[in-house]
Amino acid sequence: MTSLTINGRAHTVTVPQDTPLLWTLRDELGLTGTKFGCGMGLCGSCTIHLDGVAIRSCITPISAAVGKQITTIEQVENDKLGAALQVAWVEAGVPQCGYCQGGQIMSAIALLKRTPKPSDSDIDDAMSGNLCRCGTYTRIRAAIKTVAAQGVKA
Repeated sequence: MTSLTINGRAHTVTVPQDTPLLWTLRDELGLTGTKFGCGMGLCGSCTIHLDGVAIRSCITPISAAVGKQITTIEQVENDKLGAALQVAWVEAGVPQCGYCQGGQIMSAIALLKRTPKPSDSDIDDAMSGNLCRCGTYTRIRAAIKTVAAQGVKA
């Protein structure tokens, strides 16, 4: 049995230690906001936070998450910065198909917590691992800049 802290709550799962965190979240715990995209950590759809750092849950074994704080997209609305980013996301018209949006938002939150006033280059670097098949990259940047300009604190 493995104990994990996810979105501030303790969970116990019985899966092999090399099970990707993504499948533990989705299949064992029913937290389906985190999406499967490529399975190789290249597209960013599965991005979550591990102790505040954006990681790819499809390639992270649960053994790497023991004793750490795991935050998923389901928790974002309870975070001032996350909630502001969700509002800006909608106002900027970012969502199209929506599939990548959870991972995009998780990467954007990690960026703004680390760099409250990011430059275009900072945004591009932080978001470069998140693919959007709908091509809303300029809107994503605009939403991030809107929240940065508001000075919302984490």
